[in-house]
Amino acid sequence: MHVSIAGEVATAGTPGLRVVRRPRRGLIFAIVSIALFMASMDQTIVATALPALEKDLHTGVNWTGWTISVYALGQVIAMPMAGKISDMYGRKKVFMISAAIFTVASLCCGFASNMPMLLVPRFIQALGGGAFMPSATGIVSDHFGEQRDRAVGMFTSIFPIGGLVGPVAGGLFVSYWSWRGIFLVNVPIGIVLIAATAKFIPASARRPSSRIDVTGVALLAAMLVPAMFGITYLGSGQVPLYSPVFLGCEAVAIFFGLLFVRHSRTDAAPFVPYRLLSGRGFGVMNLINFLFGAAALGFGALVPLYAQQRYGIAPLGAGTLLTARAVGMIAVAGLATMALRRTGYRLPMVAGFLILVAGLIMMAAPPWFSMAQLPVQAWLAFGAAVTGLGMGLSVPSANNASLQLAPEQVAAIAGLRGMFRQAGSITAVSVTTAVIARSAHPGMAQAHVFLVFAALLLLTLPLMRLVPEHRGGW
Repeated sequence: MHVSIAGEVATAGTPGLRVVRRPRRGLIFAIVSIALFMASMDQTIVATALPALEKDLHTGVNWTGWTISVYALGQVIAMPMAGKISDMYGRKKVFMISAAIFTVASLCCGFASNMPMLLVPRFIQALGGGAFMPSATGIVSDHFGEQRDRAVGMFTSIFPIGGLVGPVAGGLFVSYWSWRGIFLVNVPIGIVLIAATAKFIPASARRPSSRIDVTGVALLAAMLVPAMFGITYLGSGQVPLYSPVFLGCEAVAIFFGLLFVRHSRTDAAPFVPYRLLSGRGFGVMNLINFLFGAAALGFGALVPLYAQQRYGIAPLGAGTLLTARAVGMIAVAGLATMALRRTGYRLPMVAGFLILVAGLIMMAAPPWFSMAQLPVQAWLAFGAAVTGLGMGLSVPSANNASLQLAPEQVAAIAGLRGMFRQAGSITAVSVTTAVIARSAHPGMAQAHVFLVFAALLLLTLPLMRLVPEHRGGW
């Protein structure tokens, strides 16, 4: 006999009554969604504050851009490592520690008095935020069984919500209070998240694993930091392309990049397994995720700055452009997720990337490209919404592509996916802010960069034939 009582299943047999607890999956999804919301909100909320940071902290746009880049850098480092650590020590424990780190670091960011004092806790905040996705993916995978592909796909709807709230909140804080509020708002949300996780998410089993690869983490950081610094330095004044500092930094980055790849091939338990870097299906998805991160995530972080510098739109109005993009994503992400088992992965990725390209061209071209007599802000919002439609259509399939190749390593693969996307975003933001700093017409320079992003996405289309195709559950 089976008796269902308040989310539990009681099975009665001859030896007695055995109660098997079944956690409430909807509540678990809601809790991890709060974390993803926080992490996604912080990717966009700071974008509206770059001019305010530049003025208040007495620095240039190429250095205030580090508030975006260093956040992405922390996520690059944290995502693959968090996947392995959550396997070793349990998803719930890693998830709670990540939330605590994110919350405390946000508090420190809110009281920073200069750029170094902001960037250090911002990097630590990113470590906590970067660990959310792998541990959350693992928690959902553990509790959703045969529905886990759809649950993971629905994460695509969470990020746009953060993207929708972030720019508006950032514009409100900058317009009516201070840029400090964009960090302090995370503190009460983080406290609620920690308490809810402790009470409602069941402890997850530990999985046997090897040591943590500190050497691999160090090599990855040693590759990315000098690359970012060199590009940022290039944007400081009229520094020539043959500057010894710039060339030296990029040479160091290449050197450590080669060491990182060699380490992944030869180490017994590498930070990023070489099979997940270049193995069948994984290699092409890593490249696509890098280019997508550069074109879509890097573009999104720079939209408010573009609106302010090219058209003089106020911070609150500039922030609503990312809100329009988020609305576009939400409009189709749920439908795209539900249709995955019919469409497979390749078709929605191709269609979504083409729509995203169209939106990028629209954003770069107004007002002369518009045949309609629309105000500039309305045309920009329309273009941003089109880019959101493209992202909402393509990201659910991109999130799931390759997961079914190694479902036992779902957390590690999710972390690696995020690592490549954020690495692309770092590259795009660093290069773009350097170009803006050196340009006599920053707004037009950024418009040209958007066209380069569109070209990058078009270059990914031939790679779609190599994307691991799959229909049905996994």
